[in-house]
Amino acid sequence: MKYKLLAASILATLSTSAMSATYKLTELGGLDGAKLNYVTDVSENGHVIGLSNGVYRLPIDISYIDFDDNAIKSAYESEKDRFELIDKEITFTLDDIENNDAVNTNADAHTFMIRFLASDSRSVDSEYQKLASAIATVYSAEGSTEQVIFDEQSLDYDGLTRSTSNYLSAVAEDGVMAGWGSAPYEKTSFTQADEDEAETHFLRDFIRRGVVISADGVKVPLTPEFDEFGGFSAAYDIVKTELGYEVVGTVSTDIAEDRQENIDDRCDGEDEPVSDCVESIERNNNNGIYNKRAVKWTLDNNFNITNTEILGIGLTPKDDEKFAFKSGAYAINKNGLIAGMSEVRYKDTDRRTTMPVIFENGEVKEFINQDDDWQLGQVLSMNDNDIIVGYASKRIEGRTTTKFYYYDKQNDTVVFPSDYFASSNSIANDVNDNGIIVGEGETDIFNSSTRRREGFMYTIGEDKIVNLNDLLPCYEADGETRFGYNIAEAKSINNNNEIFGVATKTVEKTDSFGNVVRDVDGNIEHESVTVAVKLTPISGSVEECPAEEVEQYERQSASFPWFAFLLLPFAAVRRVFRKK
Repeated sequence: MKYKLLAASILATLSTSAMSATYKLTELGGLDGAKLNYVTDVSENGHVIGLSNGVYRLPIDISYIDFDDNAIKSAYESEKDRFELIDKEITFTLDDIENNDAVNTNADAHTFMIRFLASDSRSVDSEYQKLASAIATVYSAEGSTEQVIFDEQSLDYDGLTRSTSNYLSAVAEDGVMAGWGSAPYEKTSFTQADEDEAETHFLRDFIRRGVVISADGVKVPLTPEFDEFGGFSAAYDIVKTELGYEVVGTVSTDIAEDRQENIDDRCDGEDEPVSDCVESIERNNNNGIYNKRAVKWTLDNNFNITNTEILGIGLTPKDDEKFAFKSGAYAINKNGLIAGMSEVRYKDTDRRTTMPVIFENGEVKEFINQDDDWQLGQVLSMNDNDIIVGYASKRIEGRTTTKFYYYDKQNDTVVFPSDYFASSNSIANDVNDNGIIVGEGETDIFNSSTRRREGFMYTIGEDKIVNLNDLLPCYEADGETRFGYNIAEAKSINNNNEIFGVATKTVEKTDSFGNVVRDVDGNIEHESVTVAVKLTPISGSVEECPAEEVEQYERQSASFPWFAFLLLPFAAVRRVFRKK
């Protein structure tokens, strides 16, 4: 079906000369109360879903904290040292936080408490409040809105707990969404064996659960049949059918034998809550405690789950392999073809690795040749012509490097096109029915550590990728000001060749309350943020822009802000579980 343009009333279209570019950039508009905004998927009918990071004014609960404890005193001393290094005077004391409501009135105190709670040790310690700064969003004609998944109203402060993972992976042609989230943490009293004094712990019912959400907001949890300790499920793609919907993802089938032994030995509920102990074992093992398998859920038009089909795994565990194994389905098209990843044997050895696969006729089939030294890979998307895209990794120039690929199932051919340069990491995020692939790759050839990424477009059959930033204008409408956006990620492309993704731009820096930040001399500071954008083809020509020096913060995908510690669990998933 033809893509319907989002209402122009809510899209701030940038004015560009038709002769200075071949694509027009439109910012989709960010969610009020959040700093960073992303696109995760777009349907052919124009439904746009995404993710917003850096929620302002995260709620801090201090009621359970002992301000005489050495941990928070030491953290405060380190904070004072940090202020001295930047020639600023600290604006709060621990007493202000404890007795004067500083976390709600002083942005520096608020940021300090976020850092304190997000430290490596406390972020996994159930005796401390858990916070998450990423929320699912929906772009519509009325503007950007939050889509709550499993979060609930807090009993300790106004609003949601802001303690859940939230991710919308895919949206069907009629606006029905699929994704996953975690249960909110609940403040609970726990008394250790042989102790009289109760402790405060923050516990939750499940780590991850898939969900389907109707266009009018009705939620259908995809609860796994095996749900001990909450179980595990996630929905990664959805397609509309005549009878309803087909949804693919991953689901827990049982607990691995070794992990069950760990639970039996350690999680007796005497020294720590059982659920906290189980989460610790889950966190400290690569595949967690659950055996997970690719799955397809079938729903009717009334959102009743009519069938659940486990799709299998690409190896047979041996008798002495008692740890967890996994497979997952990440993409499904209108032909019913399902693709994803599975653990397989590497070159017929006992070693396990994860490779892209298709799930077909009860079989799990690899399609990338391990003999070419590809060590692992993923499927990220698929079109209705059975062309699958993603990435695979191998050693190139002394470093493990990911390269984007496309697999034409009908011709059974895999192609790894040339990208920005030999050791550039690249991934393909989406492919439309016209055979145009969009993705992202590293463009900074001289930096061997953190390299800048930029979005690209590649047409199947051509020899090289095109940097999307080369298709945008050099200057704003005044002809003098440099164009203020850099395309960092191309996430989705529809059959009108309209591209949706993430751009960076430089803005006035804001603190954790959303207030503008000034330096010691009173000058406004600036930072790079991410915004969700749409690129529309126009009749123009590519313009060669003159080189310019760009400040470092403008060349990063985003600065490392106060909330970055809360976003680490999302770093991997943002680039994966999405498709139309």
